[in-house]
Amino acid sequence: MHVTGGCHCGAIAYEAEIDPERVSICHCTDCQRLTGTAYRVSTVARRADFRLLRGRPKTYVKHGESGARSRQFFCPNCGSHLYRMGEDDAFVGIRLGTINERAELWPRKQIWCRSALPWTGNIEALPRFETES
Repeated sequence: MHVTGGCHCGAIAYEAEIDPERVSICHCTDCQRLTGTAYRVSTVARRADFRLLRGRPKTYVKHGESGARSRQFFCPNCGSHLYRMGEDDAFVGIRLGTINERAELWPRKQIWCRSALPWTGNIEALPRFETES
């Protein structure tokens, strides 16, 4: 599937070819801290299938629990977290919220569930509003 996306302020744009079956939710504590929320939803593209169209992201290097390097790419203007790349640069982990076609993509699995916040298991019972009330 061809996707396009970018940061909140529009300074960075990209395009990629992804497999829509490879969308996942990550509950690890790194994703919680990096997003400022309960989990991160991502998909992956082969490095050869990912292309920056505009802008130059800033990079932050984090060493994961395994000790492996994880490079986090974000907009230096607005701070939007866009994607990550691991040690081998073979794949790009694209943050779902930055993809324009995100409404067409559904998570297929959850990982690092041992770190999941207890309330994330069922939010269906919470009151819902179409806009902020």
